[in-house]
Amino acid sequence: MDGDRMEIDGGVMEGGGQILRVSTALSCLLGLPLRVRRIRAGRSQPGLRPQHLSGLEMIRDLCDGKLEGGDIGSTEITFTPGKIKGGTHIADTKTAGSVCLLMQVAMPCVLFAASPSELHLKGGTNAEMAPQIDYTVMVFKPIVEKFNFTFNCDIRRRGYYPQGGGEVIVQMSPVKELSPINLTERGTVTKIYGRAFVAGSLPIKLAKDMSAAAVRCIRKEIRDLYVNIQPVREPDNQAVGNGSGIIIVAETSTGCLLAGSSLGKRGKNSDKVGIEAAEILIRNLKHGGAVDDSLQDQLIIFMALAKGVSKVKSGPITLHTQTAIHFAEQLTKAKFTVTKSEEEDPSKDAYIIECQGMGMINSNL
Repeated sequence: MDGDRMEIDGGVMEGGGQILRVSTALSCLLGLPLRVRRIRAGRSQPGLRPQHLSGLEMIRDLCDGKLEGGDIGSTEITFTPGKIKGGTHIADTKTAGSVCLLMQVAMPCVLFAASPSELHLKGGTNAEMAPQIDYTVMVFKPIVEKFNFTFNCDIRRRGYYPQGGGEVIVQMSPVKELSPINLTERGTVTKIYGRAFVAGSLPIKLAKDMSAAAVRCIRKEIRDLYVNIQPVREPDNQAVGNGSGIIIVAETSTGCLLAGSSLGKRGKNSDKVGIEAAEILIRNLKHGGAVDDSLQDQLIIFMALAKGVSKVKSGPITLHTQTAIHFAEQLTKAKFTVTKSEEEDPSKDAYIIECQGMGMINSNL
């Protein structure tokens, strides 16, 4: 601590934008002034990229805070939060930077605002190195709403690498407090469904090929279940530029949702895209966890803020999750423990993430 400014080393562990997202969101919620050094020190292009900067600026604006060092390429920022306010907030990466990552940083904050919020998020909706918007809507949304809040997510336009241009509108009302979650019973897989998409000038055949290859791959592992992956072409007025990809979701008897997804790119065979997504899904089903590897780290901040004990059964803990836990513990009074799950089946590699949440209360309500 420097005076009463919390010092964050942005180069440890995962060493990327996630440290910035978790620490600035918690800074905003807790009213803790922050200094983050060595931002994205672990990346090939260190420092703030456009999507990180637009996320920071949105957090600054939604709490009337002060941001210093907010420039592209900057490796150190100081942030002094004010009071969180509802209303309309706009963040535009002006690139294919992920709208889903913008949503990750803003959502915990606006839950504790004084009034309802509307977030206009612009950038890439289906981008590399980030959840696809379809994942956010099909998997993240229904699971995170178990913390006892709801949000609406309207995909106005889809945007892809390199030009972005997508837009998503998220509406949510504040809550008094978050309830803890218990996601420890995986259950049996009851349904597998998904969508394979193309946009722009790409032919629908690519979507059909991705879907067929994914179905064949899943059939080898799971024989007795109908797999329904719809090939779709995004309407021209709802997508900017060319893009393709696939998301496949498995739903279980206990209401768990686990997924695998992949994006197409120039020179990448469409069968390979479908198989990649199917293999990720199968890997997520094999470890026996109740959440998939992409959801783990996204739940940590909500577990830390909730009132009471949350328990989540997951596969092997990802570096992103370890990083989120590290900074959630450093900034809040939440306590996390991770233990190997005692499995009847030795082929399973599952863990229990347990958190005694800090019990954040919305004093505005």
